[in-house]
Amino acid sequence: MAEHHKPAPAAVPVHDLIRHRWSPRAFEARAVEPEKLRSLFEAARWASSSYNAQPWAFIIATKDDPAGFKKVLDSFVEFNQAWAKNAPVIGLSVAALKMPHDGSQNRHAFHDVGQASTTLALQATALGLQIHQMAGILPDKAREIFHIPADHEAVAGFALGYTGDPESLPEPLKQRELGPRERKAVSSFVFEGKWGTPAPAVAGK
Repeated sequence: MAEHHKPAPAAVPVHDLIRHRWSPRAFEARAVEPEKLRSLFEAARWASSSYNAQPWAFIIATKDDPAGFKKVLDSFVEFNQAWAKNAPVIGLSVAALKMPHDGSQNRHAFHDVGQASTTLALQATALGLQIHQMAGILPDKAREIFHIPADHEAVAGFALGYTGDPESLPEPLKQRELGPRERKAVSSFVFEGKWGTPAPAVAGK
């Protein structure tokens, strides 16, 4: 695995790919190699999904295609456009909302798109890259720009590349980039017996 510089302070040992995956907003200008991009989406391809429906799609653009890049960027909210414009690769994840085998509603579609996105993110970490996924997109605008079918929906945006210098960010974002990584304690979300009761097996002492 390539070197990374902001490992998660995990309470117990976890795989290095998980510790080193994070969501920077500062990216280097250098392009992501095509073979690495192919590897990322091959990893996403092998994510698990309900009924093996594989309800994910991705719309991507690189700085090599300024017109395509602007189309994806225009699908982000203004706040995210301000920093994502510097990433060499940006994109959208899209969910198919119906099951392919019978046309029924796929209530797990967003969950499964998230699984594919996480698999992609871990592969990115293994290759020395990072991805920042964002909820701040304009789904209706994305539908209009890219002619997304009615039975599909844009889920999230993302920026991808090699981690850059936090000093390149404006002050509020720079402080977020340099700040500590924090998460809820496992005992606050893994329950046993009834809601809100921490599971003894994972709660620790």
